[in-house]
Amino acid sequence: MTATALTGQTLVWDAEGPYSLQQTLGIIGRGPADKTIMLAPGTAWLAFNTPEGPATLGISQRGSELHARACGPGAEHALTDVPRLLGAHDDWSHFDSPEFAATLPHRVQEARRRAPAVRLPSTGRVVDALVPAILEQKVTSLEARRSYGILLQKFGTKAPGVGTDPAIPADLMVTPTPRQWASIPSWAWHQAGVGPQRSATVMRVVGSASGLERLAKLPAAEAAVKMQSIPGVGVWTAAETTQRTHGDADQVAVGDYHLAAYVGWALAGKAVDDPGMLELLEPWRGHRQRVVRMLQLSGFRKPSFGPRMTIQDHRRH
Repeated sequence: MTATALTGQTLVWDAEGPYSLQQTLGIIGRGPADKTIMLAPGTAWLAFNTPEGPATLGISQRGSELHARACGPGAEHALTDVPRLLGAHDDWSHFDSPEFAATLPHRVQEARRRAPAVRLPSTGRVVDALVPAILEQKVTSLEARRSYGILLQKFGTKAPGVGTDPAIPADLMVTPTPRQWASIPSWAWHQAGVGPQRSATVMRVVGSASGLERLAKLPAAEAAVKMQSIPGVGVWTAAETTQRTHGDADQVAVGDYHLAAYVGWALAGKAVDDPGMLELLEPWRGHRQRVVRMLQLSGFRKPSFGPRMTIQDHRRH
């Protein structure tokens, strides 16, 4: 059991074991243009909206202790969620048990041996994870993350404390609120390189924001199913979201342009499709996302041949 101590506008959480702040929180950000999270060795800065207003959260690591401080109207709410964000409820004990570990591919075993300090984060912020996932539908990650960065710069807000606290990165941003997303005009989506299908899905999501945020309290699998009741949110988008909002240890991003082939080459030495990927991962159901995460941390790269997906830019059309 990990320990937590909350004092004023600061909090100390003890992971009571190996812990990597960078490896744990690294999957939250959506590339260099995502200025809502900034990571450096032993330090993390995040800015986001809470029910009480925006908050800036700074986290520093000292051994197994994570020291958090927050400012802004949502500071208290942000601090309360720190243990969950850092993976306090992410239990690797079964995955790490000798009996289960013996069933894992050697590449996964080695990756876990070298990365025993990673946990799956749980932000609890559904809309914040859904919007960038929607922007990544059917386009390259580079293209989608460029679009997200443009929208953040135009319609996000400076993080609380920027300009008054010298420790806070000057370009740290808070993502738009659902109301702010909803107010973005069609021409601004076009200028950011986001087509009408994806922007319309974002509009449906932010229009259901209050209900979607309640999904953070449900089990990940149930939350993923309910997300998909919104037209335009499919299996891939829901998985990309719950991996971040719930610390989902099992959900795999079916429909990803690269993932099935990557897992196939890593586990079977050949490219496979989505059903083939799920078949390969089936022996570790309940931990399939952990297996994928370890493969990604192993440094494995699949063979490169054939054309890459072309980056499209329709902003001037």
